[in-house]
Amino acid sequence: MRLALSPFAVTRPADFDDFIAGIDRLITQAKAQQADLLMLPEYASMALAGAFVPHPDVMAELDAVVSRADALIAAFRSLARRHGIMLLPGTLPMRGADGALRNRAPLIDGNGAIAFQDKSVMTRFEREQWGIAAGAAPCVFATDFGRLGIAICYDSEFPLLTRAQALAGADLILIPTCTDTLHGFNRVRLSARARALENQCFTALAPTTGAAPWSATLDDNRGTACAFGPVDRGFPDDGVIASGLLDSPDLLLVTLDPARLAATRADPAVRNRTDWPSNPPPSRVIALA
Repeated sequence: MRLALSPFAVTRPADFDDFIAGIDRLITQAKAQQADLLMLPEYASMALAGAFVPHPDVMAELDAVVSRADALIAAFRSLARRHGIMLLPGTLPMRGADGALRNRAPLIDGNGAIAFQDKSVMTRFEREQWGIAAGAAPCVFATDFGRLGIAICYDSEFPLLTRAQALAGADLILIPTCTDTLHGFNRVRLSARARALENQCFTALAPTTGAAPWSATLDDNRGTACAFGPVDRGFPDDGVIASGLLDSPDLLLVTLDPARLAATRADPAVRNRTDWPSNPPPSRVIALA
């Protein structure tokens, strides 16, 4: 699979069509470089609120995007069909039948078929300021390129969430992220590397980038696109397959070879993937004598 990872530059669109035209341009660039899948970051669609909310306002920005969620999904599906590409257009807040607001990542294939992954664990600002609720448990998507999972930003920091996807056959975990500090970005980046090591799988990360003083939800954005593999035979010594420049909005193209992954799993130096204790004993507290 050839991935195009977008460190999405947050800019203020003039209107809905202008926002979609920007996504169209990214897909065109990805297709020109033979990408099979384009991933945008977490909350990329929150940039749309800039066309409708004149001043920074968290609740107004959320309302502006939630009220247009169906139109966004329809536009994303149309773009995926027109370009014949698998598209993960980042995430967007969507209101469920129960009235709760959730952070959802649509995965769309080149025929427009769609499925969703919800974020499972909320950060403090999502829970305390935005009112985002926890969504459905991690799942695995069966695609033409094999099975893959999605771990939305903070979810990647919890090993058992990604472990469940790996056990269900995911060879690749896509991690769309939105972080406003290098502390936040590095938490996700280091977690992505650890998840690839633990499960001897691929992970790939796409962040938001740039400053948006006109937005309360996307004010500052730091990070770089990157992709990781097992820290073992057949892969780089540090497991880093590719990494872009910090805070650069340029697409990062990376080709992931499942045969290479299978060979490493068949004869690794260590068996991180299978040596997990199934029932680890509880820790004891021992006093030094």
